[in-house]
Amino acid sequence: MRIVQIYIGLYISIILHKIHRMFRSIPILIFCAFTLFTHSAYSQLERKIDFPDVPGYVTLKTDFHIHTVFSDGSVWPDIRIQEAVRDGLDAISLTEHLEYLPHEEDIPYPDRNRSYIIAKELAKPHDLIVIHGTEITRDLPPGHANALFITDANKMNVEDPMKAYLAAHEQGAFVFWNHPNWIRQREDGRVVLTDMHKELVNQNLLHGIEVVNDLTYSDDALQVALANNLTVMGTSDIHGLVDWQYRLNDGGHRPITLVFAKTRTEESIKEALFAGRTVTWFENILAGKEEHLSRLLKASLIAQPASYIGPSTVAQMKIKNRSHASYILKNMSDYDFQSHSDIIEVPAQGEVTIGIMTLSHKSSFNLSFEVLNALSGKRKHPQIDFTVELE
Repeated sequence: MRIVQIYIGLYISIILHKIHRMFRSIPILIFCAFTLFTHSAYSQLERKIDFPDVPGYVTLKTDFHIHTVFSDGSVWPDIRIQEAVRDGLDAISLTEHLEYLPHEEDIPYPDRNRSYIIAKELAKPHDLIVIHGTEITRDLPPGHANALFITDANKMNVEDPMKAYLAAHEQGAFVFWNHPNWIRQREDGRVVLTDMHKELVNQNLLHGIEVVNDLTYSDDALQVALANNLTVMGTSDIHGLVDWQYRLNDGGHRPITLVFAKTRTEESIKEALFAGRTVTWFENILAGKEEHLSRLLKASLIAQPASYIGPSTVAQMKIKNRSHASYILKNMSDYDFQSHSDIIEVPAQGEVTIGIMTLSHKSSFNLSFEVLNALSGKRKHPQIDFTVELE
């Protein structure tokens, strides 16, 4: 994709240069502005995050931990809507703190639903789902948590944390533990399920946990999720600008949760979150429960039919990548490669050609890879298998 865009950009530049030579009266500023505009348009095409659907479900890109000036963020809700649209997200939630309002003197608002109301209206011209949410902000335990699919954030603005969780439960909320590895609450950065968290899980008041938050990833949190059947979550927890925080101009991306929903609706997202059908994407690392990771990998990576190079026994084949993540694959099969080591990379929305030394002519053969930038547990990587047919 990037190579194609470069060639298109060069072609446009050549055409513009010829036009400029033909019509020297055209101001150079217009020439430069048009060139910058076309470059910006191609950049936006690259920015949109894309992952394929998996069998039986649509793959939705979401970010359910976001702040604005209505708590301790730096921007008005319209910026959050614009960022989400540019990133190609399907759903977001503005999860303002109930208790921590550093801008209250300048933006006083007694109704804690106000941020959601504004964002919901702003999202109407766009194909973006805005889910009503809030952040319950407490010392550890229980720490911070987000409640999604609520009806009234004001009901959770109470002193007793357990009463806040119960109020969220009464509204049918999906609740997840925020940044459990936050060093401001645990200096060692470890994630420990306290007695209070165990009680919340047992009473069905806590349903998920952030494995990814902003610029951090936690193996501990993934293990806690797996051991307690909590939904794996990954969020930006953005307070400033997404573009600056995640270096989008340098090829970075915001952390997101991929939700495997039955349909692209708020109701289906809620069902999927409670069912735990998620995978997180963070700095090109995918993490989640193995069954969901495996479905995503199989939908993303497609092995094309192979063919032998002349009379040789070296079969050449392509692996195509239909996702916005690049994949690092380690060869676990019985065959060696002719032009690669045992590690290959399949670029995002691209392909890689490999030569497999089969030693004899075959009508088909099997390849197995460990996906090194996918995690289904601590230091545990899922495997993907291909049956390769010969043309």
